Amino acid sequence: MQNFLKKLTSRKFLAALAGVATGLAMVFGVDETTISTVAGAVTTVASVVSYIMSEGMVDAAAVGAGKDK
Repeated sequence: MQNFLKKLTSRKFLAALAGVATGLAMVFGVDETTISTVAGAVTTVASVVSYIMSEGMVDAAAVGAGKDK
């Protein structure tokens, strides 16, 4: 399960998802300004989520290493 969540929050997957969403928005005639705004928001959220997840894993590993001593 942990590996699955890691794949869902990977930057590559989120970039691909943003690309699909952008493509679909263009197909359905959404305004270019709206598409740019949404793509920017997705990029920002993806960066923040990736940072939080990676820092959480580093902290969890540090706590686990401290218990072994």
